[in-house]
Amino acid sequence: MRIYSLDHSQTPSAIAVSLQRTLKPHTSPVITAAIDRSSSLLATGSSDGVIKVWDIRGGFISHTFRGHTGVLSALCFFELPPELAASEASAISTERRKKSILKGKVRKNQANQKSATETSALRLASGGEDGKIRVWDLVKRAAVASLESHVSVVRGLDFSPVQAVLLSGSRDKTLIVWDARTWETERIIPVLESVEAAGLIGDGRLAYSGGERGRLRIWEVKTGREVTTEQQSGVEDEGIVDVLWISADQSLLSIHANQALDFYSIRGLAITSQETTIDPLPLLRRISGTHDEVIDLAYVGLRKNLMALATNEEYVKLVSVISQDEVSGNAPYFGADVAHLQGHEDIVICLDADWSGCWLATGAKDNTARLWRIDHSAGLYDSAAIFTGHAESIGAIALPLQPPPADSAAFKSPLQHPPTLMLTGSQDKTIKMWEISNKAGKPLQPAGALYTRKAHEKDINAIAINHNSTLFASASQDRTVKIWSLQEGETQGVLRGHKRGVWSVKFAPKDTPTITGDFGAASSSRGLVLTGSGDKTVKIWSLSDYSCVRTFEGHTNTVLKVLWLPQSNQEDPESKKKAQPSALVASAGSDGLVKVWDALDGECACTLDNHTDRVWALATNSSTGHLVSGGGDGVVTFWADTTASTAAATAAASTARVEQEQELANHVHRGNYRDAIVLSLQLNHPARLLALFKDVVEKHPPEQGSMSGLVAVDNVLAELGDEQLYTLLLRLRDWNTNARTAHVAQRIMWVVAKNYPASRLVGLRKKGRGLGDVLDALRAYTERHYKRCEELIEESYLVDFVVRGMEDGGFVVDDTSLVKDSKAEADVIMVE
Repeated sequence: MRIYSLDHSQTPSAIAVSLQRTLKPHTSPVITAAIDRSSSLLATGSSDGVIKVWDIRGGFISHTFRGHTGVLSALCFFELPPELAASEASAISTERRKKSILKGKVRKNQANQKSATETSALRLASGGEDGKIRVWDLVKRAAVASLESHVSVVRGLDFSPVQAVLLSGSRDKTLIVWDARTWETERIIPVLESVEAAGLIGDGRLAYSGGERGRLRIWEVKTGREVTTEQQSGVEDEGIVDVLWISADQSLLSIHANQALDFYSIRGLAITSQETTIDPLPLLRRISGTHDEVIDLAYVGLRKNLMALATNEEYVKLVSVISQDEVSGNAPYFGADVAHLQGHEDIVICLDADWSGCWLATGAKDNTARLWRIDHSAGLYDSAAIFTGHAESIGAIALPLQPPPADSAAFKSPLQHPPTLMLTGSQDKTIKMWEISNKAGKPLQPAGALYTRKAHEKDINAIAINHNSTLFASASQDRTVKIWSLQEGETQGVLRGHKRGVWSVKFAPKDTPTITGDFGAASSSRGLVLTGSGDKTVKIWSLSDYSCVRTFEGHTNTVLKVLWLPQSNQEDPESKKKAQPSALVASAGSDGLVKVWDALDGECACTLDNHTDRVWALATNSSTGHLVSGGGDGVVTFWADTTASTAAATAAASTARVEQEQELANHVHRGNYRDAIVLSLQLNHPARLLALFKDVVEKHPPEQGSMSGLVAVDNVLAELGDEQLYTLLLRLRDWNTNARTAHVAQRIMWVVAKNYPASRLVGLRKKGRGLGDVLDALRAYTERHYKRCEELIEESYLVDFVVRGMEDGGFVVDDTSLVKDSKAEADVIMVE
């Protein structure tokens, strides 16, 4: 168990978290916990049936209760008013007297319990998997009541001092109201679902419950009737696992099995008569704890400020992607759940948005497609039309991307003008084109499929429509991509070349520059097509002759999604002019990588790595230039194009480095060793630094009082920062390994050892800089150099012996020449 301190940080809407204490409360897993109203006591219940009460500030155990035979599943602190405590004591005394009479052991002198009850009002209720509820007196340290009516796990407990009742909820599909005066059953409420959370609202006249159906329900405690109208059950993973009442905000927070948090308003909740019913509680906000597996995504909304996510669920999530600068008032923050598009009966596996973002098409495993109307300003997200006809799952869907004329009504008010057609592809190997009728004042009705084509021999994975809505392409597991005329539905060409199934296909935008492939330039007038396949390759095809123009290889697994990136509006940092037209494509694969390719030269521009599982989806925002990727790890990553800023930073760094190198050359030329050494360390120039130190060490004569040769150099070496000192030690280690430069390293090392105490070097070790390895290398080669010097000294004794032996036949003049005796007949030998 860990206790944390929560403090408001300097950053707005942020909390600083610090660990205060770590405790081991139980020898078995802790299942449930509860805190009293004063936030001074914490009760924990474990799987072995033991309850421990902790003093939070002191960090010690104040009570230990044993009595349950199995796992503890619910705990609740509450306080009994004095009159209720007296009634409880009287009821308990009466019960004990009856038991004593039956046993023949009547006590004549019984202590008066009333004064004690006035000070023993703090209680703890506990529920276990055995269905029993026990009420514990924290002053007497004993159980005062054992309530046995549930036949399954007790999951919720709450107390109301106003109504003098204890509410319990169980997986036996009931709520039980207990009278706190006698601890007898007052009412049993059949809920008809497994209850996972239950509690009282306000003064205790209303109660809430949540369970396997995933819906919050309100009950009247006095009559036991359900106040909220009947609600449709949620899907399996939407089941409620806990509910918290937030009294300050007058709201209920429900925690669901899919890790979602839902906030419901109970403000103004009141029941005026026994026949009154209310609508389900209004949802204030939803927070998704996880997005499961992101299968597909798309920007929607008139301002592209929402993102639609298909997350392996029967519904589509709408998430706010508005920037922090645009957030104002009650606008949802970035990443907040805005709505769920519910209607499909099975998992949604594909989606696509039209040119305006106001209409979203979805396809699911329930063999149906739906068209949704997205009106974010009004908060309306409804299903406009349903398309049925496919015999199997719909795995590909597409809407026209060509905007209408700027002066048309469809362009000015896209919410009132849905797309006129939609394409769907299914595992039944067919393609359907649907016509969408839009009659004024009537709901949208699909007019049926204009045509159905048996398109491929295997499943259809993707469909795309070109920029002027004249052609569309279909990609299939049969390793082919077919080009079709949109109006007639006739095959125009087949792209063959992939060795495995094709997972994604996209048409090039109309402003794509000409791409020169291995067999010459490919005309972009008719169009280009981009495909990604299970053979780990990405290909660009020319629609002039349906040939492959370029192949990109680099992924280590299946390429699942491809995308043309919009033209960059950034300026060239050198010329300050608009950058030349580019042709960049992005691909995502099962290897968890997103790669950006330059279609003009065929090279990989960059590799983006932020996913731990396969990347299923890619999308781009033409206004911001952001690339968005979603994968099987449930992560949605937003990538920003930093090409221009990176190039500008690189150019600035290169210019600064040239200037610093010129400054270093000037210092060396003027003999300004102090500044030259500092700059060499900063620029990380080992060769120039060695040359500088060599000139200083070999300076004759050295300056008086200098250890290195120059007093200025000694002062520089004595004032180095930690980073510079560590860099210098690395250089000394390298120079010390060579006999030619070892004398320089030894001299500088001597200066360092004289100027820096051991505590400074130990400080470098504490910062994790690996100083131990550096010093070990310095010591090893220094010992080797000293050993070599000792061997030279020993060899010098032999030379001295030979010279002294030669003195018997001659004498030394001025210590520079050895001359034999003048009487001897021999040559004169000059020895330097």
